[in-house]
Amino acid sequence: MAAASDVPKLKRSSSYELLPPNMSELRVVLLGNSWSEKNSVGNFILGETVFNKAPKCCQRISGPLEEKKKIAVINTPDLLFSSMSSSEEEGFLKECAEVSAPAPHVFLLVLKPEDFTEEHKQRLCTVLGNFSDQSFDHSLILISTPREESSDFSENYMKYPPLKEMIRKCRYRYLKQMDLERPELLTRLGQISKENNGEHVSYEMFEDTTATLPGDHQTQKKRPTSIAEAVKAAGLRGATDNTLQLSLPGINPVPY
Repeated sequence: MAAASDVPKLKRSSSYELLPPNMSELRVVLLGNSWSEKNSVGNFILGETVFNKAPKCCQRISGPLEEKKKIAVINTPDLLFSSMSSSEEEGFLKECAEVSAPAPHVFLLVLKPEDFTEEHKQRLCTVLGNFSDQSFDHSLILISTPREESSDFSENYMKYPPLKEMIRKCRYRYLKQMDLERPELLTRLGQISKENNGEHVSYEMFEDTTATLPGDHQTQKKRPTSIAEAVKAAGLRGATDNTLQLSLPGINPVPY
């Protein structure tokens, strides 16, 4: 994945707006069953390496998205492999609510099919349900590349019942990490915010959560290249020399 300083400035080739006019920030919470995969996805979204170790608490890092707008990525500790008591889970939910204040627009579920069990599915559904009954309307699944890639994986990943059921619960919103480009992912995140009229999830358990964040949780990243320029320049289709080709580690980008 190219560093942000290596990305050339691109001319806008369309009037496409990533976010609704009433939104100044897109907040995305990463959940999943692999902290390394979540780190890679968070770095992929922001365009530079900012997440590089297993998070012990929820961490929020922001970067530019388009003119006068930004994206905030909230990375979370591993939730599915750890054994949490009810009180510990409630503490996690409260911390996530505080760090993602006023509330997230999208839950990005980074899932490894071969490691995503029925128990993990039930736990993830419980966590999302405890946030809000709206959570599944604000969720997008990103299916990680399998350890042993095969040519027919794209047709066979639905053989995993827990993943298949999770996709159904998320209204069939999913992307495959294989060959995924950043403009496509950002556009899908923006589409979900538009489908929900720019409204964020309402945290029903923590309605009194304020927008004030602890200093250790939020970092504002300033970079000269706007992420939205990649989306607009690529137009997602038909871009030529100006198409931004950035991919997740180990994934070969495919031109649009």
